[in-house]
Amino acid sequence: MSDDPYSVLGVAKDASATDIKKAYRRIAKDCHPDLKPGDAKAEAKFKAAAAAYDLLKDPETRARYDSGEIDASGQERPQQQYYREYAEAAGNPYRGRAADPDDMSDIFAEFMRGRGGYGQRSHEFHAPGHNLSYSLEISFLDAVFGASQKLTLPDGDRIEVKIPAGITDGQTIRLRGKGAPGYGDGPAGDALVTVSVSSHPVFDRQGDDIHITLPITIDEAVLGGKVPAPTIDGGVNVTVPAGTSSGKTLRLRGKGVKKRGSSDRGDQLIELTVTLPETVDDELKQFMETWRDSHRYDPRKGMPS
Repeated sequence: MSDDPYSVLGVAKDASATDIKKAYRRIAKDCHPDLKPGDAKAEAKFKAAAAAYDLLKDPETRARYDSGEIDASGQERPQQQYYREYAEAAGNPYRGRAADPDDMSDIFAEFMRGRGGYGQRSHEFHAPGHNLSYSLEISFLDAVFGASQKLTLPDGDRIEVKIPAGITDGQTIRLRGKGAPGYGDGPAGDALVTVSVSSHPVFDRQGDDIHITLPITIDEAVLGGKVPAPTIDGGVNVTVPAGTSSGKTLRLRGKGVKKRGSSDRGDQLIELTVTLPETVDDELKQFMETWRDSHRYDPRKGMPS
């Protein structure tokens, strides 16, 4: 299979970014390992397409490949460079200095050590590989309790991501040595995994606390009693005080998220809301009319009219 990323994806060198993306998606749809497990040929084609797309999707990287600065794997192409070019380079700490002839041997020796040593005429150097960025979506409860999840890389390889308990939406996990390979004997870069936490239909996280809204009936609000309530640890029974109005909040200590750097946990806050039955029947209506006649009160007393 060709190493040229354009040939791998089956597009022309002047293809638009949209055409390149479509070509990659077409190959991924046909050859992804999850869709064709055990098909080595399809897996190899998918990995090659993923690597090609990773190179061409970034306009800057694509331009560097087209100009010959990097090869199909994203590695710098060796370029011959002479001492004078190095000495006059903008990043050279000795640039602009009037060098003393007695010091030139020391400077040249330092330069050569950084280039691989005396006797090596080729452009050799050692440097860490680039960091690579990824995104990973996790569930609400995995973020609360921590988990281990597999991340599929563009080349088809899979790495394990250990999610610490209490991680928040938008935080980044650094996987050392899981980035791009280093140059020469340099170490590999890191993988930077930015976590996106899915919302939960019941629980809402605010800092280390968990908030929920719990509906209660009219009779539970008036008479009080034990009612079931969900927590991230499972269901519990909570006590609703007699005469509870909507908006009253109950606190369950230690039922929240584990605090960072501590074994302590936040709390769960339960906001109660009084919910009417779906249908107000004649019996309830008659009772409330009778009750209102003899127990009228104004909950809005003191508010401006």
